[in-house]
Parts: sequence; C-alpha cells; structure tokens
Amino acid sequence: MKKALVSAAALACALPSFFGVANVSAEEKVTLDFAAIETAYGTKLWPEIIEAYKQVNPNVDIKLTMEKELEDAITPRLQSGDYPDVVLLAQSRKKALPETLIKDKALADLTDVLDMKVPGEDKTVKEKLLPGFTDSTSTNPYNDGKTYLMPMFYSPTGLFYNKALFKAKGWEVPKTWDQMWKLAEEAKKENIALFTYPTAGYLDTFFSSVIYSAGGAELFNKAMNYDPEVWSGADLTKVFETLGELAKNTESTTVANANKDGFTKNQQAVLDNKALFMPNGSWVVDEMKDAPRADGFEWGMAAVPTLKEGGKQYAYTFLEHIWIPKEAKQQKAAKEFIAFLYSDKAAEIFAKHGAVQPVKGLISKLPAEKQVFYKVYDEGVLPGLGGFVSAEAIEGVDLKATLYEAFNSVVSGDLSVKDWQSNVVEVMKQFHDSISH
Repeated sequence: MKKALVSAAALACALPSFFGVANVSAEEKVTLDFAAIETAYGTKLWPEIIEAYKQVNPNVDIKLTMEKELEDAITPRLQSGDYPDVVLLAQSRKKALPETLIKDKALADLTDVLDMKVPGEDKTVKEKLLPGFTDSTSTNPYNDGKTYLMPMFYSPTGLFYNKALFKAKGWEVPKTWDQMWKLAEEAKKENIALFTYPTAGYLDTFFSSVIYSAGGAELFNKAMNYDPEVWSGADLTKVFETLGELAKNTESTTVANANKDGFTKNQQAVLDNKALFMPNGSWVVDEMKDAPRADGFEWGMAAVPTLKEGGKQYAYTFLEHIWIPKEAKQQKAAKEFIAFLYSDKAAEIFAKHGAVQPVKGLISKLPAEKQVFYKVYDEGVLPGLGGFVSAEAIEGVDLKATLYEAFNSVVSGDLSVKDWQSNVVEVMKQFHDSISH
C-alpha cells in the first residue's frame, strides 16, 4: 500500500555511528526515556503501567512522552541523535516511521526479550505469548528469524455477522468457500445478500486473510514483497477468482455507499439482515452501538473460509508494536521494561483500558461482548499478520487503488477479474523492480 514515508535519507544521514550500547544493571538508578502514541485507550493507561513497574523495579525512573502524532514529536529527536529508549508506535500508519527505521536498519534486535523472564514471574515472554505473533514480517521484518518489533496490542478482523439470524435459520458459518457459495443460494431465497463491505479500503485485511488461507505465511510474505510471479501464479489466481465470485454475491447498494459518507449504510445492511457478512474489526461494535438492528441481533465474527477442506483458517490481526531504536542508550533497562509489559499485572491494567495483548489466558478477563472476537484464536484459527514491505512511492502508481478500490468496479461489472489481476501484476512488477535496485 502506498505510504507517505518520512525521508529515509534524512534519517540515515542523521544517525550517528553505533559504538555499542550502555548496559545498566538493575541495581543502578536509570532514567528510561519512553515515547508512546496516545490512542483511544486514553491518557491514564501508561502512567498506571509506569507506577506498577516502580513496584517491581524502583531503580528505574520512566520519563513519558505521549502524543497523538508521536512521529512529529520524535522524528526531530531521531534526526538530532536524541533517541528515546523505548517507543510504542505501530507500523502501517501514514507517516511510516517504523518502516523508515526498518529500511535504515535502525532498530535494536529484540529476539532475546522472548527468552527473558517476565519480571516478578517465572515464565518467559515467549511462554506468555500466543502462538504465531512473532512469526511474520510485522515483527520480524527481515525474514531472518530475528524479532525487531514486539507485539503489544492486537485487534482481530474477520467476517462480522448476526449470530441470532444464523441460529434462527439453522445455518452453519461456512469454513470453506464451497460452503459459502451454498449458503449464498440459501440466503438468496430469503432475499438476503451474502456479502457487503463498508468501503473498499476495508478489503486490505480481508484480502490478506484470503491470501494466508491460500498458502500460509510463506505465500503471504512473498506476496507482500511484490513478487509478480506470485501475483500471477496459480495460488493468487485462485484468490482473485474467489473474490470475483464473491463480487457476484455482494449486496446491490454496496458500491454506491462504499465511501466515507455512506459506509455505515453498508454496515447497517448486516444489522438489518440485508447482508450476511462484512469484513470489519472489533471496533465496529462501538461504532454502531446506537444504530437500529434486527430483533435479537447478536454480533458474531468468523474467520475467512479456506479454499479447500481441512485448510487452515486465518483472521488478519491489527497489531500495535513496541520497539527500541538501535542507538538507544539504555537498551538493557528498556528490554526489562518491555518484558514487564507481558506480566499479569500489566495485562490487567491494559485490559481495564480496552487494550488487549496477545497473551495466553487474557481473553477470559475481557467483557463478554469482546470475548467473541478474540476467542477466534482459541478455536484453531491462526493470526494473519504483516503487510507490504516498505517501498518508496512510484509516481503515477497507486497500489491501494489498483488492488482494493478496483473491487468496486469488479462488483459493478465494469472490470473483469482477469483484467483486475493483470493490472495488479503490472503494479507489483514496478514495486518489485524498485525495491530490487
């Protein structure tokens, strides 16, 4: 996806030579410089975490910087060589600061954090994490088996539907696309469409899950490296064909409403039982909390179906990351602090503010309405993580429009599936060439 990158060259020029890391023992007084983005979790979360950490390690003082536009606050610092020790800032944001630092090899290796004991507990960080959350380019950007960004908070995405409607009709939630097409025929008899989507932009996580289900992490990672042979190959051809069939089963008013002014009308179609499924994230519950709905409506979320019987199902996961700049002075203390963030005490504080970590056993502590979404990973569904590797924008080329927005034209019948795939392959060739040179 096209991103407005912070100038990699500007940062690279500003990064001083790396002469080693100051390792400070826990017995010495340390001031840890922590920068965190302010999000919907509010402003009280991190002060509470810092206070809790003081009980575990009183020798560490934490200086907190919290800003909604954190990139604007810390980019000048990075350019001047004044590095925070720990940063909470996700990838896939418009200003793409972590991606720029990844390109410049300017993040510290955090692989050893996985084997660290969680302060105050007997388990290691790795033992506390749910499986699969450090197995993708989202945390291991160089595909070298090393972790440079730790997974902090996550939000599952999937196909949202009305559980009450399925119960009333005696329908099973499909696990394969063949089952999905059979359900489409059943729903059509009830004047219910199979599918809708808020806007074409929401299809990014949905398409990612379909690619994962077609060939697992290996196929997905190759696709995210813009490999044109993968995008024109048999696996992705099957993906495009499947999405083309889905386009034929999309609710008729979807394209007209698939914009920033009308997207809630498409979401309302699921609430009104006019469409069975829509791709979305757990935030849709709050977004539509005051909207009218069918009697007895009950939110459900399903993983994307598989292309074949017995295949692995995936639910793409939005992930927030915590990381350490390679030039940070207090790396040892920073890693100890990150390890603490996976403690039971920290997880309890995070959950209270609505921030959910990929930590085993945490789901049972969530409100019942949220549990239904996070439980998907307890039922054999794997997390889909990662995205396109960072690449400079190419003038006149819009990856998002070619790959996602074009689905509107497929649904309306103005673009064939074959031409859609061909257009995408051409864009992939251009990006693949740009990152290869």
